[in-house]
Amino acid sequence: MSLKDIRVFNRYELKYIMRYAHAKRVMEHMGDYLVPDAYGDKYGNYILSSLYYDTDDFLFYWQKLEGLKHRRKLRIRLYETKEVPTPETIVYVEIKERVDKIIRKRRIKVPLKDAWKLCDDREEVVHEKRDRAAHDEILHMTHAYDLYPQVITSYHRKAFNGTEYDPGLRVTFDTNLRYRRADLDLTSKKLGRFMIDPDLVIMEIKANNSIPIWITQMVAHHDIQLKRISKYCTCLERAEEYGNTHIHLPN
Repeated sequence: MSLKDIRVFNRYELKYIMRYAHAKRVMEHMGDYLVPDAYGDKYGNYILSSLYYDTDDFLFYWQKLEGLKHRRKLRIRLYETKEVPTPETIVYVEIKERVDKIIRKRRIKVPLKDAWKLCDDREEVVHEKRDRAAHDEILHMTHAYDLYPQVITSYHRKAFNGTEYDPGLRVTFDTNLRYRRADLDLTSKKLGRFMIDPDLVIMEIKANNSIPIWITQMVAHHDIQLKRISKYCTCLERAEEYGNTHIHLPN
């Protein structure tokens, strides 16, 4: 089954930040253990853009900073192509939830115009039968929290999947990480500002059950340091530095 066809994820996620040259050596090390994600090009490359929703006082941001063991956030995720997106372009409306150390994702697949209708207009949309629970949860979140679009992130991703010996394993490398607080339209091709140093790479290791021993050994060999980072939170903090966001404390 393609990653694009999966609607529910339950897995562990570990994040690391390193310089590009360092990340390149890590990728070379992993070459014998992983295969490029078939969704991307032959090297596993593709581009992601995500529109994040939050409350006026940035409740989801503060829940992350305060380290709540159970928290959720909502986003519309677009897998970019060379074509300019249109309201008919297929996207995923996704709830990302953390329960202690486990990441859970639930999402529905709809045209962008229906994603806007669901998240912005807060109205029901046509969806597949198997997506009913996720659809209703998304709709409830938009009403219960009074959510609004807050920021768009975009980045280049090089993704690898485990072989038959490591089912469920996924390792990604994100580069050219950018954001924008204005022009919150996923059909726009505007790049926005860098959210971190352009030479930095975010590596994520994702596994359904446990991290394979060879991954643990590789991390130790390359002296990679675990780093807690949220792309969404980092973008808001960068925007505040430039004076176009004021992150209010929650009531």
